[in-house]
Amino acid sequence: MTRVLLIYPYFKPRYDRSSFRFPPLGLGYLASSLESCGCRAQILDCTFLNREDAWQRASESKADIVGIYSMVSMQEDSLTFARLMRDRCDLLVAGGPLPSCSPETFHGDFDLVVIGEGEETIQEIVRAHEAGLDFGSIKGLQYRHPQQGIIIRTPKRDLQPHLDQIPFPARHLFPNQKYIDHWKRKLGYSATSVLTTRGCPFSCEFCSNAVFGATYRERSSDNVLDEVEETLALGYQRIHFADDVFTLNKKRLIQICEAIQVRGLDFKWECLARVDSIDATTSKAMKKSGCDRILFGIESGDESILKLMNKRISLDQARRAIEAARAAGLKTGAFFILCYPGDTDDTVLKTIRFATSLPLDYLSFTVPHPLPGTMLSQRIKSNEGDFSRAKMRLAILKGQIQFCIEKRSDSPLYFAKRPFEILTDGLFRIIK
Repeated sequence: MTRVLLIYPYFKPRYDRSSFRFPPLGLGYLASSLESCGCRAQILDCTFLNREDAWQRASESKADIVGIYSMVSMQEDSLTFARLMRDRCDLLVAGGPLPSCSPETFHGDFDLVVIGEGEETIQEIVRAHEAGLDFGSIKGLQYRHPQQGIIIRTPKRDLQPHLDQIPFPARHLFPNQKYIDHWKRKLGYSATSVLTTRGCPFSCEFCSNAVFGATYRERSSDNVLDEVEETLALGYQRIHFADDVFTLNKKRLIQICEAIQVRGLDFKWECLARVDSIDATTSKAMKKSGCDRILFGIESGDESILKLMNKRISLDQARRAIEAARAAGLKTGAFFILCYPGDTDDTVLKTIRFATSLPLDYLSFTVPHPLPGTMLSQRIKSNEGDFSRAKMRLAILKGQIQFCIEKRSDSPLYFAKRPFEILTDGLFRIIK
């Protein structure tokens, strides 16, 4: 029986204060796919480990094949694991968002790079390895030929159209109790994620669809809730639906909400949503079925920057969606990007004013992160971004403080709102 070790090389950043920790569903799907074809799969989730302990566990795994997940923030740790395991396994495989869009980064340390969805690809890799066959007939791979030294890229693998046929993530391989303990210690309840769709039909220029592509595929409501029940049985109390656009199909959204009630399931949940997919009807149905928070990616408070980002939403839609959710009794959160290439001092300040004027319970300001292969990365390479790090840090701090003042309208601090805004507007404009 082939032994496969799947490594999730996430280590908490030194200055990360976020309480959100979710198990790596992508590796869970790979593991269940491997188990379904008779392989022995292990997941090394490094979320609650230090590097030394994680390296030791990997070294002692005695795996035949080692698959390592990577995204931009994990690149160095992914490569470090590969170098550590080079002589401790037969085959090293890279997968995830970064290998899918920048496979050449991994050629020197890995035998194979998986591009796109990996459930079928990893099964075929195992079969080829066991039979001693060449990997050239497996779709969705890029690698350096061991004898000829040339780069081989096999044909693109078609995306799985029927998501209900994919086995649920192998959650028994996650350190569930550590996740549960973490959440309860930080927030008083336990939560985990469930993915009910794959892909996104929109093309926001800062977003990468390297793995799931620009298609949009759904699981049925019964299939979703079967997994939810399985997940709740592990001791989790809350579900974070991690889809890029969970609310896109209103008919399906209502079906899921109704099915939760028909099954008599009692749990709180939250999701990500587009502002053009939420109205009074959907908000009320979501609240009735246990939803208590919706998170919106709005990104800018200026219409021209929204068009530049290719968001395909309006500020009026954003305000109406948040107000509809609030009217239904839902908590609301939103994400904004400050100092985007194309932004000016005026549009950044306009975004901060718009964001802090919304009736939000949670507000996140970030600066642009150019993911490989996105239009944003091309903009930044062409030097369209002209905000200094100091200016970007000031913008985020200003926005956070203004939001805190806005939330405390019953405090004496509220009277400082306008003077603070005027003072920091001027400071932002003069800083280089």
